[in-house]
Amino acid sequence: MTEIKSVPLAHVHESLGAKMIPFAGFNMPVRYTSDIEEHMAVRESVGIFDVSHMGEFYLKGPKALDLIQKVTANDASLLYNGKAQYSYLPNETGGVVDDLLVYRIDDDEYMLVVNASNIDKDWAHISKYNTEGVKMVNWSEDLCLFAVQGPLATKTLQKLTHIPLDNVEYYTFTKGTFAGVENVILSATGYTGAGGFELYVPKETAEEVWAKVMEAGEEFGIQPIGLGARDTLRLEMGYCLYGNDVTDETSPLEAGLSWVTKFSKDFINSEALQQEKEAGVENKLVGILLKDKGIPRSHYKVCDAEGNEIGEITSGSMSPCLKKGIALGYVKKEFSKKGTEIFIQVRNKMLAAEVVRPPFVKAGV
Repeated sequence: MTEIKSVPLAHVHESLGAKMIPFAGFNMPVRYTSDIEEHMAVRESVGIFDVSHMGEFYLKGPKALDLIQKVTANDASLLYNGKAQYSYLPNETGGVVDDLLVYRIDDDEYMLVVNASNIDKDWAHISKYNTEGVKMVNWSEDLCLFAVQGPLATKTLQKLTHIPLDNVEYYTFTKGTFAGVENVILSATGYTGAGGFELYVPKETAEEVWAKVMEAGEEFGIQPIGLGARDTLRLEMGYCLYGNDVTDETSPLEAGLSWVTKFSKDFINSEALQQEKEAGVENKLVGILLKDKGIPRSHYKVCDAEGNEIGEITSGSMSPCLKKGIALGYVKKEFSKKGTEIFIQVRNKMLAAEVVRPPFVKAGV
């Protein structure tokens, strides 16, 4: 059995009454109160997530960009200091090793933020292609990561720093003193579509920073948020979850990642992916909105009007904002057009649904 790790602040979450569950190899808070209450706190005010299970790799050297260009599909040469980029690691067989964020910290200095369940796999994969002596450091156990999200996140965090946070544009980041701690990375990224920042803080100062953020957000009703609400928040925006919507076996082009697949450069398996693009994909990942009452779940079958199987749900839930069932799933290309009527098989029932283009909920970033 694989040992379940704990995030450094596990004791804090337990003291706040969190229900802890194993997730991606870590003991994580899934909820503190209720998923719906926590979800709406982020949509309407501010919430704080402890996502310190995520992995961070530091790459440095004159060949750091070359390595990143080789192992990621997006064009990292477009980055400038203080800019972040969404990308993915293609594998050699047409699938996806992981999706990730690439941060350009300085000239020849980068940070890669990877999914918790893939830390060891990603490290081995990138290391395999590091033939030019790029310095690689695994920061994953040295940093804690807090996502402070919601329309009142910036007001909450501004109390704790002199950095003008309103000037930090979406998908950029800055580094400075925050809550009295030096060298904190404040990144205007997120996984909720509700706006806010992700804070990368040294592990030894994490509990102090968490407490100060909670205190700063008290007047706005800040709540700690668990993995349950994190999942429904990202699903309302149509954001993929690795292991569900994207895997080692799924085509990134079928998964809708063409926008971060840049054939202006050579990268792992780029030739085969280029051929796949030219030939056309067979399936597409789409947004699905239920018309009938019900909750679409992962692995439920998607059918046409005659009951023929045409695809499968990869992520699904009840949307707390819409109060309707929403999902992501793969369907045959001919059924992927917006407005197409489809059906979700739930036990022995066929629930009517339609293909929509995410996000399901219009939220601010």
